[in-house]
Amino acid sequence: MSYRVLARTYRSNTFDEVVGQDAISTTLKNAIESGRVHHGYLFTGTRGVGKTSMARILAKALNCLESEAPTTTPCCQCDSCRAVAIGDDVDVVEIDAASNTGVDNIRELRSNANLRPARARFKIYIIDEVHMLSTAAFNALLKTLEEPPSHVKFILATTEPQKVPATIKSRCQRFDFRAIDAASITKHLQRIAETEQINADESVLRRVARLANGSMRDALSLLDKLLSYDAKNLTVEVANEIIPPPHDELAFAVVACVALEDAAGALHALDDALQSGRTVDRFCDHLIEHFRTLMLLRVCGGETDIVDVSQAMRAELMEQAEQFDAPTFVYMITLLEELRRNVKSSGAARALADAAVVRLAMSRQFTDIHKLIEQLDDEMVGNDSIEPQASEKKKNHLAVS
Repeated sequence: MSYRVLARTYRSNTFDEVVGQDAISTTLKNAIESGRVHHGYLFTGTRGVGKTSMARILAKALNCLESEAPTTTPCCQCDSCRAVAIGDDVDVVEIDAASNTGVDNIRELRSNANLRPARARFKIYIIDEVHMLSTAAFNALLKTLEEPPSHVKFILATTEPQKVPATIKSRCQRFDFRAIDAASITKHLQRIAETEQINADESVLRRVARLANGSMRDALSLLDKLLSYDAKNLTVEVANEIIPPPHDELAFAVVACVALEDAAGALHALDDALQSGRTVDRFCDHLIEHFRTLMLLRVCGGETDIVDVSQAMRAELMEQAEQFDAPTFVYMITLLEELRRNVKSSGAARALADAAVVRLAMSRQFTDIHKLIEQLDDEMVGNDSIEPQASEKKKNHLAVS
């Protein structure tokens, strides 16, 4: 028997099982219960957040053979539900727009849409990556999408909604799927580990969740990779062998050294980050985002909802944020943004990055020029022996430097 990957084995089968998209699930369930199901839906969002899974669940809810009408709790056992779950139902047609981009494909869809469903209530078309359709194909779809037969429903899914024509968007109800937060992914991974009887270190699951960047499918793929190394025990040692530490851990290490004014340690932490495969400009992005998080925590307080991090990470980040003041964060972010722009056109990106990290670690030694002038004025007041012209030259020299 062939192995079934976790992303397929633990794919959501009902609205309540979809992780991180509660508002969308509730809206669709209410539409079914009130009989206000639209003829066209547009599901948008990054990869692996549940767009296709939600489309299949909606199709099962509308066509479940065990229910006399559309239901919010499909049985998942009847012939229709099981066929939809594996993408093999005669009345629920899944189309990959990336490989069916032409107008002829849409014309065939339009002609088939006029036929009544074979056994279910509705003929449902799920068009994945709909933004890949050609302009002619979109135009051919317009009329059918605006006034489809009463037995037809369209569910369009895309990761790039900006490429979908406004005429298509206006004919659909749009739902924007959010990136799934790391805490929700971690809880889901813990449930899977318990079901699969895997001894998994919680810190490993948290690392997988953060590396997934909001994508449940990516998280399950990473978990599959770890289980290929050790199917029963997921320890920190195993994780370090197979997957790199997440961006925030690497950034955290650099900032920790900067806070201690440890330039050598910061350079070693930068080297670890770049050795893990990150480019200088990409790591600049991660470091800027990390400093932004710290700045918001420092300015707005540890309980602010502007920062989307787990409660456990929030305490650690708040402790790090308190080691700097707000102007320092502004200076550091500005310095890193300048570095990010410069390395794209430089042949010495690594040297620039090393210099920037050393400057960050020594940032407290760079005093504001106005403060220096104020200090000089104070010294002048207390020391009448300083010649006015000499002191003025010294102030001008400071201002130029």
